[in-house]
Amino acid sequence: MSNPLVIPCPHCNGLNRIPSERLGDAPKCGRCKQPVLLNKPFELKQGDYASQIKGDLPLLVDVWADWCGPCKSFAPVFEQAAAQLTGKCRLAKLDSEANQQLSAQLGIRSIPSLILFKNGREVARQSGAFPLPQLMSWLRSQGV
Repeated sequence: MSNPLVIPCPHCNGLNRIPSERLGDAPKCGRCKQPVLLNKPFELKQGDYASQIKGDLPLLVDVWADWCGPCKSFAPVFEQAAAQLTGKCRLAKLDSEANQQLSAQLGIRSIPSLILFKNGREVARQSGAFPLPQLMSWLRSQGV
């Protein structure tokens, strides 16, 4: 049995230890009993940020706003990526209007912006909306 991965729950922020060979078994959170791995993006908020960037699975954050046309056109691409990356990378959406303090803390200058976190640290950033093959290629180049 391999070393367990530490993965934050997208619902309650509880940290879960899950053996890597069990990632495909739809693991549930030990605290809230909700699914730990989602096949769609979850909403990231100011209060969840510190907990959610932790863990052994990378976290890709899409910073967006409701008034942004490119953000709206990129949303379905991000959803498709989440479905394809379940168990490899967690995907979250950060509403820059509702979370202005966190957006400023992250240094967001344009939207949509993608920020990739690994082990609690930002490792890559990309601005703009692009098609799914380009997004997946970028993630592969980042080791996801």
